[in-house]
Amino acid sequence: MTSDTGAVPRRTGLVARLRTDLRDPLFLQGYALMVNTAVTALLGLGYWFLAVRLYDPAAFGQGQLMITAMRLFSSLVGLAFVGVMARFIPVSGRGTGGLVLRGYGVAGITAVLAALGFLLTLPLWGPAYGELAGFVPAVVFLASVLVWTIFTLQDVVLAGLRQAVWVPVNSTVFGLAKMVLLVVLAGALPVGGLYGGIFVSWMVPTALALIPVTLLIFKVAVPRHVARTGANATPPRLREIGRFVAGDFSGTLSTLLVLYLVPVMVGAWLNDAELFGYFSIAHTLGCMMGLLAANMAVSLTVEGSLDAGRLARSTRDALRRTFLIVGPVVAVVVAGAPLILRVFGPELAEAGTPLLRLMAVGVLPMALVEIRLGTLRARSEARKLATVQIGMTLLVFATVIALFPVAGVTGVGYALLISQTVTGLCVLPGLRKVLALPRTG
Repeated sequence: MTSDTGAVPRRTGLVARLRTDLRDPLFLQGYALMVNTAVTALLGLGYWFLAVRLYDPAAFGQGQLMITAMRLFSSLVGLAFVGVMARFIPVSGRGTGGLVLRGYGVAGITAVLAALGFLLTLPLWGPAYGELAGFVPAVVFLASVLVWTIFTLQDVVLAGLRQAVWVPVNSTVFGLAKMVLLVVLAGALPVGGLYGGIFVSWMVPTALALIPVTLLIFKVAVPRHVARTGANATPPRLREIGRFVAGDFSGTLSTLLVLYLVPVMVGAWLNDAELFGYFSIAHTLGCMMGLLAANMAVSLTVEGSLDAGRLARSTRDALRRTFLIVGPVVAVVVAGAPLILRVFGPELAEAGTPLLRLMAVGVLPMALVEIRLGTLRARSEARKLATVQIGMTLLVFATVIALFPVAGVTGVGYALLISQTVTGLCVLPGLRKVLALPRTG
């Protein structure tokens, strides 16, 4: 009886805390984006689990190579605009719709131009990407880059409009559609590469998903946001946005090079599609974990932009909740990495376990970095943003280049852990200053 009666208040307390959190936009948006990351990771595991079994190792690796190359430019540029959208959408008032459209246009054109540069220098990237040579493959690839760029931006647009609860819904439908199409195309398009079942099953649902989400944003979310904030919001001036972009875009772009250029470099160094497929799965799972902290940082930027007087309290709350969630996840992944990867086969479990464990541990110091970046974006401190992000990027590439010849793909894990730990220690003083800010307003 004693144990039973003692357990009830504990459960009630957790439920009550969750209900209280969900009434706070900071936590509601942050939790929604974290749920989206979890959904994306689980469905991604299911997708690659099916791909490993439905396609031969060479086709699997070639499909991974095409997706990795496409995401290098679309995600690189699209995610570089995340800070801009999260910072200015909440305060754009009647100019919100125009800001979103301009963001789509600039990001899309930039991504396509970057991808075009890649296509024009294909010989420098080795034979692994030779399939992209030619006019038709180039057009298909560039169209894919444009589609994925807009798809990437839609999540942060919804978050900036305080509609992040729709993000995991979209990811669930998108993830399930990918898996179904992957199975359907296994017989019709069993090959790898740009015209194989893996790449096609990835891109077709992406293109189709743009339609309902675009309608949701412009027909529902933007009008509601304008009605709620339009009278009190002063749309940011172009010069203000320009100053912020000058610092945040360059810094974010450099950080995203770590996520998307490093795998492309590894693919070129390995020149082995099957081995790259093993590396890519472990690396993708590690990156997914890192997004948990980044999600809460996006919510912190939105709320800090709307109410600067609560920034210290919001930062403290974001730190607590982030480590409360990330800590157990890291522990589970470190302990269970071999079992998680064994789902894809014993070869992957052996090759990818050290990398996944190192990337999991690196999430802890990276959480400090992400929350600090969230505070800098909320305060439009673009120069400091660029300093932190570019500094960490240079450190990552220096250590990856130094350690890969010695330790192979595991060297990538060591490089990330070292760089993230050093950067986490460097941002601690700035975080402490934010936490000491007095409440204003």
